[in-house]
Amino acid sequence: MKLLIIGGTRFLGRHMVTAALAHDHEVTLFNRGRYSCESKQVETIQGDRNTDLSKLHGRRWDAVVDTCGMLPRAVRATAEALSDSVDHYTFISTQNVYSNVSAPGVNETAPIKTLTSEELDEANAIDTSGEPSYGKLYGGLKALCEQAVEEVMPNRVLRIRPGLIVGPYDYTDRFTYWVARVARGGEVLAPGRPDRFIQFIFHHS
Repeated sequence: MKLLIIGGTRFLGRHMVTAALAHDHEVTLFNRGRYSCESKQVETIQGDRNTDLSKLHGRRWDAVVDTCGMLPRAVRATAEALSDSVDHYTFISTQNVYSNVSAPGVNETAPIKTLTSEELDEANAIDTSGEPSYGKLYGGLKALCEQAVEEVMPNRVLRIRPGLIVGPYDYTDRFTYWVARVARGGEVLAPGRPDRFIQFIFHHS
């Protein structure tokens, strides 16, 4: 399979590239070059999805995996640029799209977050040249990104809504801190109620 991955290889992209190569897929990366792949088996197209989508024109892939889509207008433009160039679009979203995850039993039919036009304008005004944090807008933006891709490529989209993605090369220390701390033993200060409902999804390749 010819696979296009949008995003770098700092963390999630690294594991996707590794898995794809292990299954003999042909991989192309499209990213800004900040966290590129050193493997000679991988082609890299350096570009910014906000300005350089023309670099993808005239090419053909079986599928695309979008690991870093955040702004709906940018994701829509990406889907439009690739709609005739790929058969399938996988969008890495988040469980934060759901309006309420405080109770067990949330599934794909649960209500999702929405944003006001003012909030969307606020997100579009954030400087995307760095590593912006969208805070409380994050879930609503991802929900709108999902909708944008589906509108451009109906019935050809897989929307993945994970919780925290953790593992080797995770640079955030959001979860691995607890693993290291528990391994040291002794009493551990932990948040929340002892009977609080949690769910872990583990994948080892």
